[in-house]
Amino acid sequence: MSTPAHARVDDTYAEAFRSIYAEVLITARDRHWLDHAVAAATGHASSTIMCDCEAGLDRYVGPGGDTSLATPDGRPGAVVQFHVPRFRKDRVSALEKALLARLSQNVLTCPTARLFNLLDTDDNFRLGRKIAFFGDGYQFRDTRFGRPVWVIPILGGEFVLDRRFGYRNGLMGGNLWFMGESEDAALAAAERARDAIAQTPGVIMPFPGGITSSGSKAGSRYSFSIASTYENYCPTLREQLGQECRLPEGVGSVMEIIINGHDLDSIIQATQAGIKAAVETPGLVKISAGNYGGRLGKSFIYLHPDKQPAPEAKSK
Repeated sequence: MSTPAHARVDDTYAEAFRSIYAEVLITARDRHWLDHAVAAATGHASSTIMCDCEAGLDRYVGPGGDTSLATPDGRPGAVVQFHVPRFRKDRVSALEKALLARLSQNVLTCPTARLFNLLDTDDNFRLGRKIAFFGDGYQFRDTRFGRPVWVIPILGGEFVLDRRFGYRNGLMGGNLWFMGESEDAALAAAERARDAIAQTPGVIMPFPGGITSSGSKAGSRYSFSIASTYENYCPTLREQLGQECRLPEGVGSVMEIIINGHDLDSIIQATQAGIKAAVETPGLVKISAGNYGGRLGKSFIYLHPDKQPAPEAKSK
C-alpha cells in the first residue's frame, strides 16, 4: 500500500563545490539535428570521477525555446555547460582539452550545426582558431551574424564558430535524493523533479536523463578506486548491514539528481523547484541529500528554505 502522497523532506543540505565552467550555444537547422549535437557533445560527461568533465543541457533558446535569449542566426539553439572541479590542479588545461575534443568531434561533425560562445570573460580559450585548423589552410576569418568568427569549408557547406570561448567560476555537486517504496516510485519522483529543474535557467543535470541510480560515496576499500557504492543506502543490503543501514523503513529504491550551475542562487532555485514538483509523488517516502560535513565544498544548499543563510552570510 502506498504511503500518503506527501513525502517527508529531510532537514539537511546538499554540499556543492567550486568549478570552472564554459557555456556555449549550439544552433542547428531544426530541433532534430540540434538534439543530436547536444547529445554527442555531452556524452560520457556524467561524473568527474572518470569523465573529462561534467556536461549537460541548460535549456533550449530561440525558436521553440526560451525566446528571452535570441540566437545569433535566428535558428533553434541549446545552451550547454561544461564543468571541471576547481580542486584539479590542471583545471584550466583540462577544461580546454575537454572543450576542444567535444566541440570539434561532436558539433563540427553534426549536420547544419553552428557554435557560439556565451561567456564574455577575460579568461577564454582561442578554440575557434584551434578547431579551424581542420580546414587545412582553407579556413578563414569573417564576420557573420554580427560576430567575429572562423569559417571552415566542409563537405556539407561551411561550419561557423566563434573565435574565443570564455570560462568562469561555477558550482558542482548540488543534489537531491528521492527515496521511494519501489523503483517506480523513486524514479517517478525524480522525473518530476528533473522536469521542474530543467525549467530553471543556469543549471544542468549531467547524468543520463538527468538522474542517477548509483549515487556514490568518496573512497573505497579498493586502493585503485576513488569512489564506490554508498552501501548504507542500498536497499538490498538492509539485512546484511543491520544497524549500519541508514534507509528509512519502507524504502525500496533511491534515485539521485546532481545539479551543477552558474552559482549558489541558481542551484538553490533549482533545488526548491525539484522538491516542490516531487514531494507529492505517490509512494515517495522521503526527499534527502548527500553531504560530507563541509569537507568537500563550502556551498550548502538547504532542503528547508528557511534554513538557508541570508545572502550576506553565504559561503564563498
